[in-house]
Amino acid sequence: MNDASASQRQRIDKWLFFTRIAKSRTLAQGWIEAGHVAVNGDKVRRPSADVKIGDRLEVATAEKHVIVVVKAAGERRGPFEEARLLYDDETPPRERLTKFEQATREPGAGRPEKKERRQMERLKGRYDFEP
Repeated sequence: MNDASASQRQRIDKWLFFTRIAKSRTLAQGWIEAGHVAVNGDKVRRPSADVKIGDRLEVATAEKHVIVVVKAAGERRGPFEEARLLYDDETPPRERLTKFEQATREPGAGRPEKKERRQMERLKGRYDFEP
């Protein structure tokens, strides 16, 4: 393997760390071993697997789902602006809720309000006082 091709490939755990997708290499290794990372549609189970320019990575964890295409190999974990140059983000935008939509709830969803609770207790017969 010559020097030019070696610089185009990088361990996947290092690349996730350098791009600031993962906060640490250990966290990236955990994601990979748990099967949360796919390269070109195939799940990767080895943190030592290589990624190269043009590979499409999907990282699906409980907190986020990220889809990126590798543009370059990283040399260090730099600031976000520098890390952002290593990939193209293809993650679909999430639907944002307005403050009003966050504050309201559908009828019957969640914990019952006082009026709803009293109606339920009347239905169950707890407020029916018979002499």
